[in-house]
Amino acid sequence: MENVCLDNLILKLHDVNAVKFGEYKLKSGMITPIYVDLRVLVSHPSLMNQVSSLIYQRAQEEELKFDSVCGVPYTALPLATIICSRHELPMLIRRKEAKEYGTKRMVEGAFCEGETCLIIEDTVTTGTSILETAEVLYKEGLKVTDAIVLMDREQGGVEMLRSQGIRLHPIISMFKLLNVLLAAERIDAQTAQSVRKFILANNTFSPKEENGHFSPVSKKPCKDQTQELSYGARAKLPNTHPLASKLLRIMEEKQSNLCVSADMAGRKELLQLADSLGSKICLLKTHVDILQDYAPGFNQALTALAEKHNFLIFEDRKFADIGNTVKHQYEGGLYKISSWSHIVNAHAVPGPGVVKGLSAVGKPLGRGCLLIAQMSSEGSLATGEYTQAALKMAKEHSDFVFGFICGSNISRQPEFIHMTPGVKMQAGGDDLGQQYASPEEVICNKGSDVIIVGRGILGAADRVEMAESYRKSGWEAYRKRLGQA
Repeated sequence: MENVCLDNLILKLHDVNAVKFGEYKLKSGMITPIYVDLRVLVSHPSLMNQVSSLIYQRAQEEELKFDSVCGVPYTALPLATIICSRHELPMLIRRKEAKEYGTKRMVEGAFCEGETCLIIEDTVTTGTSILETAEVLYKEGLKVTDAIVLMDREQGGVEMLRSQGIRLHPIISMFKLLNVLLAAERIDAQTAQSVRKFILANNTFSPKEENGHFSPVSKKPCKDQTQELSYGARAKLPNTHPLASKLLRIMEEKQSNLCVSADMAGRKELLQLADSLGSKICLLKTHVDILQDYAPGFNQALTALAEKHNFLIFEDRKFADIGNTVKHQYEGGLYKISSWSHIVNAHAVPGPGVVKGLSAVGKPLGRGCLLIAQMSSEGSLATGEYTQAALKMAKEHSDFVFGFICGSNISRQPEFIHMTPGVKMQAGGDDLGQQYASPEEVICNKGSDVIIVGRGILGAADRVEMAESYRKSGWEAYRKRLGQA
């Protein structure tokens, strides 16, 4: 889907007053500084046709399989009607209430039990409107695996629906919308910043464990969910990457999901840190290119400490170039990263070539890669469509990619490991836009697996004592997630 096309659509939506800034109350009761009112589309046929085309295009891009289409009443009904009429697809209509006469059906249209229905929606905040429609379809014997939405407010709807077994495919993300309007000078930086802060501070989904199952705060019943698996159990799954299995076993054995971010300028200090904290951690994350006194012997010394204390090394290189370039960056140059780092990471921006280039070097060595699906910096563009693209890329290259750098769990596949940076005992942020979350928030509420801690430990008077506090906090959050605490 071309970015220019989406940018133009966003500007048109603003032109017709479908995007409003101020103070508005949502269906959930939440007061928001931005309101997306797509009901006005019915008065703009050309815009309706453009939106309908984009929704159908997304279904084709994702290669979604379905037998019929249902628009969430009422705003999405005309969108679904146009799509089905134009492409000759069967359409179903979900009633909000049953008729008191005739068939008294809640779903109108012709269908057979066991068929799959694709849900169309205009805007998603919590995801409950889609879930409510899905539940009506479930009662009629239909399956719902996917939904497409024009505007994702990025406040937990994707995660909530994923917890219920429904994949949500957004066309436009809230941060994308803000960036386009800001670039076009439709809004000022203060307005954009205010909305971003509101979105980041008001995630509506927090997985709570009930009887061994995760369900959203709304307490709606869970469907087709598997019991939360322990790290050890996940290590034994047949599709788990060998390196992921090793990491999960280390985490189980050491009772640690702590990764320390060793952002230091001197190799001696870094090695001393690795030695002193080695027993507390499952991973040590490095930025080797900030060392001011790097020497080849550093690699061997760090590898020896990793073996001594049973932790893995993660070089936070964030590869982001074409395949041939990253291949040489990974295996050659001054640092020869592939020779000593068990794990590296990459942006999904260059496309699958970046993974293929890294895999050509790392896979024969038993290495693994994390894709950057989300970032902890304020205003990050790694959200919405980007996150979904990273997830898709990981699934297509799971022989080398075994997990994600992210703010929360983005995949229901237990084989993938989720690692979250920006963790501190006290949530908040710094002057450069870094956003912090607590270990319990990250592990228990957001469903991540590994907490990445930097300044929270490095800035402490007693680093060993502070590392132990983070290890305990992260492990207790994990036990709570399993229902053991």
